[in-house]
Amino acid sequence: MRPAPPLPSARFPGMLQYDRIGSTNDVAKELGRIGRADGTVVFAREQTAGRGRRGRVWHSPPGNLYVSLLLRPDAPAPRAAQLGFVAALGLGDAVLDIAGKAIDPRYKWPNDVLVRGRKLAGILLESETGADGRLDFVVIGVGVNILVTPEDVEYPSTSLAAEGVAGVTPEEVLAAFAKRFGRWERRWQRVGFAPVRKAWLARAAGLGEQIRVRLERTTLHGRFVGLDHDGTLLLDTADGRHRIAAGEVFPAEAAGVLRDEPRLSSERSSA
Repeated sequence: MRPAPPLPSARFPGMLQYDRIGSTNDVAKELGRIGRADGTVVFAREQTAGRGRRGRVWHSPPGNLYVSLLLRPDAPAPRAAQLGFVAALGLGDAVLDIAGKAIDPRYKWPNDVLVRGRKLAGILLESETGADGRLDFVVIGVGVNILVTPEDVEYPSTSLAAEGVAGVTPEEVLAAFAKRFGRWERRWQRVGFAPVRKAWLARAAGLGEQIRVRLERTTLHGRFVGLDHDGTLLLDTADGRHRIAAGEVFPAEAAGVLRDEPRLSSERSSA
């Protein structure tokens, strides 16, 4: 581990940089427990124990971006979960800054970034509370496929290189993301979730289309009609409208393709 040059964003004054690490989220959580400041960044060139939702392996070879943000928002845990949407917007804007019109990022509920229906980036939110039950910190883990496209994964993936955007470094994506995330976070803090929700829906993958939502014990099929005021997914099915706070979304035509149906955690925001 070594200190890294500061990011071009006053929001993130301190960054720790690793050539190889188990998990940036694990390190960020340990830093949170010992009182490290809000805005600390943990950046790695390679992870040996990276993970996504429900503990799945997040393939983390050199060339892609692996970073975690340690935040201490003054908000209850349900509202802090909206930071997953804030992070998705920051990533989408960062990709547009770097690639221009070469690619068209879309957001997959709750917190993936897609290009041409394939996963370019994922976000994992993890949080801990203090002895008084109040939220202590949130860690936002971000993985972006820049050079390497993971194979043998449940959801089809892509990378910037595979989309024809060459010569991009993890540091470049991180700097752009930090800048854009900071802007969206400030807006979320000042105005609330409404502008975040509106911007997310403007680039939502599958909006108005038939989708499949895998829940803990069942799978629902219906039309994705939007987000509720708090980020809950709204799904219209044959038996009415469902508000879904935790689940996993797939295109309707993907039914039967998946290799397994693992149980979901209760977390809404994760990669």
